Amino acid sequence: MIIGVPKEIKNNEYRVAMIPSGVEEFIKNGHEVLIETGAGLGSGFGDEDYRKAGAEIVEREIVFKRAEMIYKVKEFLQEEFKYLREGMIIFTYIHSNAFRAQTDVFLKNKVVGISYEDIEDKDGKFPLLKPMSEIAGKGGFLMAMQYTQKINDGNGLLLARIHGIRTPEVAIIGAGVAGLGAAEIASNLGNKVTILDINLDKLEKAKYVLPSNVELLYSNKENLVMCLKRSDVLMNCILWPKWRKDHLVTRDMLKFMKKGTLIVDVFCDECGAIETCRATSHDHPIYFEEGVMHYCVDNIPATFSQTATTSLCHATLPYAIEIANKGYERALKENKYLRKGLCFYFGVLTLEETGKKQNRPYKTPEQVLNI
Repeated sequence: MIIGVPKEIKNNEYRVAMIPSGVEEFIKNGHEVLIETGAGLGSGFGDEDYRKAGAEIVEREIVFKRAEMIYKVKEFLQEEFKYLREGMIIFTYIHSNAFRAQTDVFLKNKVVGISYEDIEDKDGKFPLLKPMSEIAGKGGFLMAMQYTQKINDGNGLLLARIHGIRTPEVAIIGAGVAGLGAAEIASNLGNKVTILDINLDKLEKAKYVLPSNVELLYSNKENLVMCLKRSDVLMNCILWPKWRKDHLVTRDMLKFMKKGTLIVDVFCDECGAIETCRATSHDHPIYFEEGVMHYCVDNIPATFSQTATTSLCHATLPYAIEIANKGYERALKENKYLRKGLCFYFGVLTLEETGKKQNRPYKTPEQVLNI
């Protein structure tokens, strides 16, 4: 199979789907790899690194024209729609529920779309979200430290324990990978940290991996409101079901927060868990609602591109190799966990949450694959 890796064109996106060692794995398995000129520069990998690993360095149009599978990081933007064709395999973070225009064009062009974020493992977890979630959680707290600074329109609070003054308080919604990542850094700097979750098993696990200055609370309205009142930073580290119309933190609940408090929404579900969240960019990362600063950049890991690229490639590569070795149909039929990621199949939507959110007809992956 011919694998194509284009350069990402999303604003301030510096990651790339494949590192040179990944190229070597594809070559070893008998496949061809096309890398767009300069695709890895933002992550510290030059064209010569890929060439030495066995890839062919080509212009953008050649990548899309020759590749049977496009292996990338982010969703397709409008400038990339023209490259789509029937039967092309797309393997990336698709986020079909969030981008209606992309869903339209994927269906129209009858691509085979497999999304990183929907692939599951035997425990029902999301192994291709996990590496980026950890970086997003830790990176999200580092951004909180940056945007509480007065020079960035923050309230001038240093998120660390300083003798003689009140210790800052950080509330984190979610005890998953992102939440634990944020709590690790926040607590190690001496902040008073509270994690809220409805999963008591996750809270118990957190007890054994985090220091004693992390409070672990069951997430209900009473505890959430208490945290809103007392915290200097609120971090949302949970994915919100895309078809839900309610919110965990409503606009009205912002009145409980101190003026100048910062909300960091790691997952940036538009009007999701945080009603007032709307995705921003690294160029214009913050805005204010009801006197509360919001940081809702939807690609935090891109800031730490070399770390993120390497971690992401390690996670996605086994699945990409399986698709290439077996072909998409056999791979999807034989691997029920990979099959969870199938979003589009020759003009048919196969992801339930996108069907529900966008009010579109959909079928299950098993229906379109006849299994």
